[in-house]
Amino acid sequence: MKIKTAVFLKSATHHIHYPKNDLPEIAFIGRSNVGKSSLINTLVHRKKFARTSSTPGKTRTINFYEINGEFRFVDLPGYGFAKVSKRMRKEWKEMVEMYVRKRNNIKGVIVVLDVRRKPDELDELLYKWLGEEGFIYITVVTKADKLSRNGLSRQVVVIKMSLHIDELITFSAVTKEGRNRLWGEIRRFLCANSS
Repeated sequence: MKIKTAVFLKSATHHIHYPKNDLPEIAFIGRSNVGKSSLINTLVHRKKFARTSSTPGKTRTINFYEINGEFRFVDLPGYGFAKVSKRMRKEWKEMVEMYVRKRNNIKGVIVVLDVRRKPDELDELLYKWLGEEGFIYITVVTKADKLSRNGLSRQVVVIKMSLHIDELITFSAVTKEGRNRLWGEIRRFLCANSS
């Protein structure tokens, strides 16, 4: 996809601060520090578009980005970071659930996983929840450049078996592997829901 404009709109913690729900939205969800912001930056060809950090748990708000004036990317707070208080984890959970309940313009969800990690109970619960809510989604495993080809192939099998999924996209912000394929899925989300 040709990126003509990519604009950071706003950060929000409550639905009253969301942008008007007049454009389709693609939500990005995953653990803290899996590379959601780097993934968004790679998709739009901007190095510092979405804020990145080596510190897990940096994204504590819902961040809205408008692409080509036609749709939005929504970067949701990461889940599962142990070094924050239970109260903060509860607030993050409520923030994400409120976003999902209040937005009828979510056209697809991109689940972002670190290819080096084996999915655990929290990841399994996320997939169960997405299924119960009826979302269409695609799984993207980031940091593909961190493993050898054989190591990557082995991890892909482990992740698919752990989460009972048939398909995923391997992605690297360094090599741009998976970028075009993911854009194809995003277009599919938008087209499937535009009729």
